[in-house]
Amino acid sequence: MREVDEFIKIGLMDFDSRFFKDEILISGAKMFDDGCERCALVDHQFHVRYYRRVNYQVTILAAGMGTRLGKPFPKPLTPLVDGRTIMQQQIENIHGVFGESSRISIVVGFKMEMIMESFPRSIFIYNEEYDRTNTSKSLMRALASSFDGGVLWLNGDVVFDAKVLDRLKRFVDEDRSFVSVNTSAVGDEEVKYTVDSSGDIKELSKTVKGALGEAVGINFISSRDKASLLKHLIACDEGDYFERGLELAIEHDSLKVLPVDISDLFAVEVDFQEDLDRANRGLGA
Repeated sequence: MREVDEFIKIGLMDFDSRFFKDEILISGAKMFDDGCERCALVDHQFHVRYYRRVNYQVTILAAGMGTRLGKPFPKPLTPLVDGRTIMQQQIENIHGVFGESSRISIVVGFKMEMIMESFPRSIFIYNEEYDRTNTSKSLMRALASSFDGGVLWLNGDVVFDAKVLDRLKRFVDEDRSFVSVNTSAVGDEEVKYTVDSSGDIKELSKTVKGALGEAVGINFISSRDKASLLKHLIACDEGDYFERGLELAIEHDSLKVLPVDISDLFAVEVDFQEDLDRANRGLGA
């Protein structure tokens, strides 16, 4: 067993050695990793205070009304061909790659009760202005409520293979800001990008000329860059996408954001019915 030090207390229950894979050290009062992401502080009364280590923070932006897809419920709750909803496959992928201890927060707005009832163990952040603001203000709220450390965030309408997160995890672990991109397609309605001489993101918007590809909707801001991005998200207009905040931080604070190519992996951002059809074909392949 190895000692660990970053935990959130999540409960108190009587001592039960069957909980652990390894033998428990009862003397003293220390925290130990049992190898399955759950840990314990054993006190002299033979009680175990259970802890969960928080290694990763992940935010799902799910406040929007999804008018282009035209469903009577939040777009993240759209059923997929495999029986899951868009958000269900997202959360399962997050847990599969980053562990059950990941702190998942969901920014809600439109018909928020439906999402909250579907995922009651998540943390919810309410964007009460969901009907007149865009993703810049949802991400602003999420970053403002986050703990110390970097934050991975994704749009609530992205259907993707877990291998995408496997590839991105390296950069999260390095605490390096990035935007995941697809260089095989450049759609008119998609957020596009260019790079500077060092290969970092230079422009990031729907109106970029000479784009190298498009953003996929899964991104990470490092611990050292988070304050800069939050500052510029606050400065964004209500109708701005969060990419505008990144652009402003790049322009004014020389923020370095790496484009990470995931073109060879399955990932579809669902805006229209044809996107949903393509996502379902990918899941059924």
